[in-house]
Amino acid sequence: MAVALGRLLGGSIIYDRRVSGGTYYALIQPHAGLVWAYAEVATCIGTGTYLGVPRLDRQQPPGTYWVIPPRYEGDLCAPRDIVDLIKAGRSRCEEQAEPSPRQQPMYVRAPRAV
Repeated sequence: MAVALGRLLGGSIIYDRRVSGGTYYALIQPHAGLVWAYAEVATCIGTGTYLGVPRLDRQQPPGTYWVIPPRYEGDLCAPRDIVDLIKAGRSRCEEQAEPSPRQQPMYVRAPRAV
C-alpha cells in the first residue's frame, strides 16, 4: 500500500492507526483546502487542526508514522493526484456495486398448463 500511495501521490504521507481504524494524511499546500470539493469522502483539515507529525525516522508502526517521509523541505502531494485517486476509488466502488451479467438473477417462466 505504501509503495502504491507514494507512486500515485508523489509526496509526504502520514499514517495514524489510532484514528478511526487508521487514517492516511496526504500533506498538501494549505491554500488547496480553500477550494476542496471532496469533503464527503476525504476531509481536508486546515487551520485550527492539530496533526501530530512523527519524527522523520519513524517509518513503521506502532503509533503514527511516515508512510512516505518527506524527501526535501516542501515535499507535498499535488491535490490533483489526490483527486485522481478519489475518482479511481469511486469508480471501482461503483463497478463492484453493479452486478455483472453473471450475477444478475435469471427468471424462468414455467409454461402454463392448457
